[in-house]
Amino acid sequence: MKFFSSLILVITSVCWLFATSAPAKDMEKDFAVWLENLRVEARSAGVSQETLEAALTDVKGPLPRVIDLDRNQPEFTQSLEDYVAARVSEKRIDNGRRMMSRYPTWLGRVERKYGVQRRFIVALWGIETNYGEHTGSFPVIHSLVTLAHDGRRSSYFRKELLDALHVLDAGHIRLKRMKGSWAGAMGQCQFMPSSFRRYAADADGDGRIDIWNSVPDVLASAANYLKQAGWQDDQAWGRPVTLPGKFDFSLLGLETRLPFSRWQSLGVRSSDGSALPCRDFNASLIMPDGPGGSAYLVYDNFRVLLAWNKSNAFAVAVGTLSDRFAAKRKNGG
Repeated sequence: MKFFSSLILVITSVCWLFATSAPAKDMEKDFAVWLENLRVEARSAGVSQETLEAALTDVKGPLPRVIDLDRNQPEFTQSLEDYVAARVSEKRIDNGRRMMSRYPTWLGRVERKYGVQRRFIVALWGIETNYGEHTGSFPVIHSLVTLAHDGRRSSYFRKELLDALHVLDAGHIRLKRMKGSWAGAMGQCQFMPSSFRRYAADADGDGRIDIWNSVPDVLASAANYLKQAGWQDDQAWGRPVTLPGKFDFSLLGLETRLPFSRWQSLGVRSSDGSALPCRDFNASLIMPDGPGGSAYLVYDNFRVLLAWNKSNAFAVAVGTLSDRFAAKRKNGG
């Protein structure tokens, strides 16, 4: 009887191991088939076999940490004022001014070539990675493989992965140094691979575009992105304003564009209570936190910042940081 009991226990254990390991093996097989199809697509798109071998041979499966971060992105609950305060700190302002003093020649060249004021270029640099201090430590290719294989946004990330393989194939960066955010944003200006291929620039003329380590390339790439998105160098981004006691809030939103003179007649004033400037272009009124929150008149360049990152809070933070640079310079800071 003991023999049969032991035999049944062994058979049950073997069946359980087979049942639990079979799905894992099936998943590994499915991933291997998917990866091979990706190789074929990348090869037909012009990526060299050598690059594919180097980039994909050691990729055996998705990165669980990337999936976890994609599934558990914290819901954005900060108010605009808290968001801006956290990113436009005195330390970041001082460090930005230090960067402007450290790279005046390169900033001047980039400013002249692309028609983007240097304070906005440096502000983007500061908001994105704290002037290159936090660029991400995830392997870009493996992260994008993970997200491209995953079903949630596979189409978008598959295209980004193919672009990343092209960047690697072109020799701009070595594989082991191709690091970024968990979602594949790369370098000191946090370009997705598609943005890299469209806008990244070789400012220092060494034949490679290195947004990870070359400050000239970072500055020029950011400026080129803004220029191609429609930046106008005769404008800033917007300004904080105050509203009269009774105001028609149906005028809020980027869809409404009115000249400064019209906003002035409606009782809108600069944040210090002074009259609005006499400018001949249109502006829109936004209140990201709704009535009762901070109000801003924003210009076309604000929309360009939204092309970079579709967040009103992000665009206001970049604009505010750039204004603080200008204020410090004006005050001799």
